[in-house]
Amino acid sequence: MKTIVTNESMQPGYTYELTEPVGANFHPDFKPDVTPEEMLKLGVFGGAYFGKFIPDEFPKSWFKNARLSSDGHKHKEFNFFNVSASQPLSVWQKKGWIYPDDPRGWFQWYCRYYLGRRIPKEDARQIKRWRAFRRHGTQVYNNCAPGDWSCRPRQRQALLHWAYDSRNI
Repeated sequence: MKTIVTNESMQPGYTYELTEPVGANFHPDFKPDVTPEEMLKLGVFGGAYFGKFIPDEFPKSWFKNARLSSDGHKHKEFNFFNVSASQPLSVWQKKGWIYPDDPRGWFQWYCRYYLGRRIPKEDARQIKRWRAFRRHGTQVYNNCAPGDWSCRPRQRQALLHWAYDSRNI
């Protein structure tokens, strides 16, 4: 077991345990198409999920080829599909979708889960939310020709934000 202490600006000094191997032993209902590193490399969250600050709790390799905004602001050009497909964190907070252990939301949870942190009740909640988001993939599949990335680009980008690889639809 390994202990992580964060330097995350929204959560300084937060501590968690890694109880599973990196990228392994996921819940059987959770089968993301892309890893956090792949998501960052492809381009998600306008390049600014963590702002200008790269948390040192995550492997440096994740950020080596990441499409990141240098000014800490979201820019659609940093997204794979070159469209904006995110809601502000304030919307997520207002809707009660934020768990205290992951104040930045789902992607932060996924990064930590991928590294091996497990919080059973929260993991179940986030996996349920992830599975529900799959409906957007069905809409793309039902309404777009295979490989036509210009069809429903916002939905495709949003799917990528949730670790679904909509390039394959």
